[in-house]
Amino acid sequence: MPTLNDIRSTFLDFFGQNGHEIVPSSPLVPRNDPTLMFVNSGMVQFKNLFTGVENRDYKRATTAQKCVRAGGKHNDLDNVGYTARHHTFFEMLGNFSFGNYFKEEAIAFAWDLITKEFGIDKDRLLVTVYHTDDEAANFWKKYAGLPDERIIRIATNDNFWMMGPTGPCGPCTEIFYDHGDHIWGGPPGSPEEDGDRFIEIWNVVFMQNEQFADGSMTPLDMQSIDTGMGLERIGALMQGSHDNYDTDLFKTLIEASAHATGVDPYGDQNVHHRVIADHLRSTSFLIADGVMPSNDGRGYVLRRIMRRAMRHAHLLGAKDPVMHRLVPSLVSLMGNAYQELGQAQSLIEETLLLEETRFKQTLDRGLKLLDDEVSHLSDGGALPGETAFKLYDTYGFPLDLTQDALREKGLEVDTDGFDTAMAEQKAKARAAWSGSGEAADATVWFSVADEAGTTDFLGYDTEVAEGQIVAIVAENTLSDVAKTGDNVQIALNQTPFYAESGGQVGDTGILKTDTGIAKITDTRKTAGVYIHIAEITEGEISKGQGAELIVDHGRRTSIRANHSATHLLHEALREALGEHVAQRGSLNAADRLRFDFSHTKALSAAELKQVEQDVNTYIRQNSPVETRIMTPDDARDLGAQALFGEKYGDEVRVVSMGQKPDSGKGNDGETYSLELCGGTHVRQTGDIGLFVALGDSASSSGVRRIEALTGAAALDHLSAQDDRMMDMAGLLKAQAAEVPDRVKALLDERKALQNEVAQLRREVAMSGGGQSDAAKAKDINGVSFIAQALQGVTGKDLPALIDEHKVNMGSGAVLLIADTGGKAAVAAGVTADLTARVSAVDLVKAAVAELGGKGGGGRADMAQGGGKDAANADAAIKAAEAIVETSK
Repeated sequence: MPTLNDIRSTFLDFFGQNGHEIVPSSPLVPRNDPTLMFVNSGMVQFKNLFTGVENRDYKRATTAQKCVRAGGKHNDLDNVGYTARHHTFFEMLGNFSFGNYFKEEAIAFAWDLITKEFGIDKDRLLVTVYHTDDEAANFWKKYAGLPDERIIRIATNDNFWMMGPTGPCGPCTEIFYDHGDHIWGGPPGSPEEDGDRFIEIWNVVFMQNEQFADGSMTPLDMQSIDTGMGLERIGALMQGSHDNYDTDLFKTLIEASAHATGVDPYGDQNVHHRVIADHLRSTSFLIADGVMPSNDGRGYVLRRIMRRAMRHAHLLGAKDPVMHRLVPSLVSLMGNAYQELGQAQSLIEETLLLEETRFKQTLDRGLKLLDDEVSHLSDGGALPGETAFKLYDTYGFPLDLTQDALREKGLEVDTDGFDTAMAEQKAKARAAWSGSGEAADATVWFSVADEAGTTDFLGYDTEVAEGQIVAIVAENTLSDVAKTGDNVQIALNQTPFYAESGGQVGDTGILKTDTGIAKITDTRKTAGVYIHIAEITEGEISKGQGAELIVDHGRRTSIRANHSATHLLHEALREALGEHVAQRGSLNAADRLRFDFSHTKALSAAELKQVEQDVNTYIRQNSPVETRIMTPDDARDLGAQALFGEKYGDEVRVVSMGQKPDSGKGNDGETYSLELCGGTHVRQTGDIGLFVALGDSASSSGVRRIEALTGAAALDHLSAQDDRMMDMAGLLKAQAAEVPDRVKALLDERKALQNEVAQLRREVAMSGGGQSDAAKAKDINGVSFIAQALQGVTGKDLPALIDEHKVNMGSGAVLLIADTGGKAAVAAGVTADLTARVSAVDLVKAAVAELGGKGGGGRADMAQGGGKDAANADAAIKAAEAIVETSK
């Protein structure tokens, strides 16, 4: 009996051998269809090929596509576990032709695979075609030999597929399997078609027309094929059952659930095991594809699925978390086909454990409240909406989980009352925010969040995606259209653009629609809505349009490198300077990084060099940069550093990078850097490339700042330094290695010459500068006084000249004025025996006032000052003489 893994391989191999490119499954979060919450069919990743927007190097393809239907219009959640074929996660096997082959080949491929490769009895097969599609009906007769009674013509849209109100469309043909008359049900198109006897196992879409808004339809230039066959459904058939949960994969997961809970896998409580098995697959694959539990968007759907499974584990009597213990069984079953599952195993287990641990803390109290409320309901009464909202708001019970619990009791929820309570809470939250001092113009984004929901961020693992424009704001006013030259703010339901936060700048890039192009110059966030600051550069864009979003790859790459380097820098500083080092601010831009940290003194050259070397050591280590989700308390207990200025919710992203050497644990040693962070990062530390610290400076009291470069910017910086060194070597006519010694020799020579010049200046000045009478002392009021205005002397020379005059005089006062390019430097000196009569400070102040300056200071025996106009030196000397003349 073939396993589901065997069936998947057989399918892909069959089409691979028939010229089809085997294309890996796309992630569950669609990158090219903003109208979908999750990928729900095999054709989603090929949508642009079908419409001709995109071209690839193959014309036929085959896939095993991961699909989730648990939100939006495709929501099977309520039926999962209670029916034979409903799932939140399933695999869709498909083959596709993009203008290559059409109806005849598609029908032949389908028939050969099912009857020859899979060996299904052709006598139990029948098909449907669209009622006007004689071509397909004739091909079934010709190739499969089916009689007319087993080719059923369907006149409804069940057999006519459309991508949307307009666009590609075409008739379908479906293949059904007859399980036999012992099972109730009739063939498709009959009154009993909803029974389980005749089960659809394959659908082939002949994409041959284009539908226009006026209702007209014309043939497509490129006619294509889109098929889909559910692996679980065909697996059940080939394993002798019409119940998908009776296949080898589900049996294994159900038995794992039974082992973990100690409850019979196939007894009265089998439905709980079925729910757990199904939900384990969807939650695990969603987490592996980057979705994390949250209170809105895709994260909320994930949380709903997780908590629904956890409640069923509770109903099985599980006292401890169960879901994370089942992940290894799932990975062993599906990890070979989907390697991302094994790569994310630890993240999946941690996320499930965290969510179930938190939920179990409130589950008992929430269920008690629910039971109390139900006990007071009259027969046929509905649970009040405010009670259901309290379960949601206080205990984390999604509405559908409450509905699921009541379903077993035959009761319903007053959903209108629930919606009213939800609206009241949002109004209170907005009122509280409005009073918090935030800018009033941001209130428009709360309205957008209420109407369209918050923005899903896709940018952790992609830089290109499609989103649907949900709001356009110009000058704080909502608008439906923006035209060329307009500067606007745009919100979408999902985006790969990172919004400025935690020191990381917002992304820039391009937004394209069918009718226009916008240049995104910044991205910010308010009320959970990502706001794309934009200039319309071509055409116009409108609310409701789908848009292609392209992040500036080069800029994002540089920002990521700088952000990851900041984490390594933080830890390097802690190790070099001590545990007191903590982040006090940061900037992670495209061209540089800046990191502020608590420290009271400047780093020595040796300390800065050590920090730079440590960062580069871990860059060269090229270790993976890993992200985990946990509570802030658990993260801090683990040793994660919280970043300054960040606000943390119930769950945080914990980013780890680097392994400390000599830990005694080999490659599994102690993590080097562990921080709480919501930003984007490199995948391997080696992606940073290179780290260069530009220097250390003071930022504020007790806070230092390091600015640095990474990657190409760091290399350019070092290259420029090297160029300067080579230029210097050329000027010195030396090798680069000889430059330091040559420069030192020049500096020593310069210093010697400066000393020689200073000595000559003093000698000239002491001799009167060629004016024999100028250096002679005057007797003023019994005080020997020398005053000179000097040329070719600097202010720095004056104190030494003053001291020399004082020595030569023995007793007296001296005033010297140096002309320094029009400005004046002044110094005065008084011998110790006269300082009680004459103060050098008074002499300087009197002279400075005449020279256009202010003040001057020092001691009674030596003082200095300066002025703006050396031309007034004579007046300054007379002012100083007056001070001596009046001294007593």
